[in-house]
Amino acid sequence: MSSQALKAGASGEVTDFNNGTYLIRFTLFWEGQVTLSLLLIHPSEGVSALWRARNQGYDRVIFKGKYVNGTTHVFTECGLTLNTSAELCQYLDSENQETFYCEKPQHMPCGALTHMTTKNREISYLTVMEKSLFYRSNVGVEMMKDFKPIAVSQCNNRSEEIKGKCQIGMKIPVPGGYTSKGRWITTFCNQTQLNTVKTNDCLKGKLIYLLGDSTLRQWIYYFPKIVKTLKVFDLHGTGAFTKHLLVDAEQHILIHWKKHSYPFITKHLYSVREEAYIPREIDQIPGDKNTVIVITLGQHFRPFPLDCFIRRAINVRKAIERLFLRSSATKVILKTENTREMHTDTERVGDFHGYIQYITMNKIFKGLNVGIIDAWDMTIAYDSNDIHPPVNVIENQINMFLNYIC
Repeated sequence: MSSQALKAGASGEVTDFNNGTYLIRFTLFWEGQVTLSLLLIHPSEGVSALWRARNQGYDRVIFKGKYVNGTTHVFTECGLTLNTSAELCQYLDSENQETFYCEKPQHMPCGALTHMTTKNREISYLTVMEKSLFYRSNVGVEMMKDFKPIAVSQCNNRSEEIKGKCQIGMKIPVPGGYTSKGRWITTFCNQTQLNTVKTNDCLKGKLIYLLGDSTLRQWIYYFPKIVKTLKVFDLHGTGAFTKHLLVDAEQHILIHWKKHSYPFITKHLYSVREEAYIPREIDQIPGDKNTVIVITLGQHFRPFPLDCFIRRAINVRKAIERLFLRSSATKVILKTENTREMHTDTERVGDFHGYIQYITMNKIFKGLNVGIIDAWDMTIAYDSNDIHPPVNVIENQINMFLNYIC
């Protein structure tokens, strides 16, 4: 639902009655001319094909590990599973039952692995007929072409509901908010726009850990724009996927971004010397009332069978539960994955896979005392369709984050 003139937008809610009929519900959050849109992303045949194809195997992405011995280096194939008779190096996190493998290079120990890179394997588990379901003209088909805009008037008997401050642990409705004049407005709590002074006061003395993918790395690029005293601390890493650190020594603020571990997909070479899964990272954080952890998972898991994502999400939940046992005052916030480009490699990374993970993540973390930033809902409302949402979306995600912790 949108009003272009007001820069307003919101997602709707679909109820499937499992008999070929659906109920579509929109909440009229604002007055004026409103346009409704209902897109059929994939027909049921397409969804069935994507589900079968996704769970067929782990070989859609080729991992290449770089082993170094003095001035000599060699690349070997790696992966979450490897179908080979070659001798393997096993990189095992025994507590979380997470394993990664590489073919062992000759005359080098397994500990000589220093970097990783990936590329897509030219493989498909879809039939020729199934592939036709994902032609551009068949994806995201508008179902309400002749639906005229509606005029929304003010309700005379409307009473403003008094909402409490945004707090960790609040249940998020669907939709959880809407955009107006480009700004995200929550429907379940009293959200405020923090100015620079209030933001600085809030962040004073805080340790903030951002653990996830590049959609969360966007946050660490944005923070210096709102807190001018934050400076980049050079950790002597190279490339975009090295650890990022922002520091304000005077106000004792530290913001740290680190990518999640395998599977992590990029053509760029990245270091694995400090590689650790998010549950392990959480276990190493003591926690206290001034510690905040933000976690996101999703985009890099889409090309692999769903059990890979489920196992990681469950392990993250268990690590958060252990954290709360030693420090219940630590604040933990989950940022869900966001939507991305509609016509990019649907079989490998399409939003159907993301939506399944989004639903799965909500179920796995249900009942846990964490804050939720519903990036899926937000990016639908903003109609961003970009794996890396534009800066105004990031700004509003961070504002929601500040409302939780300030």
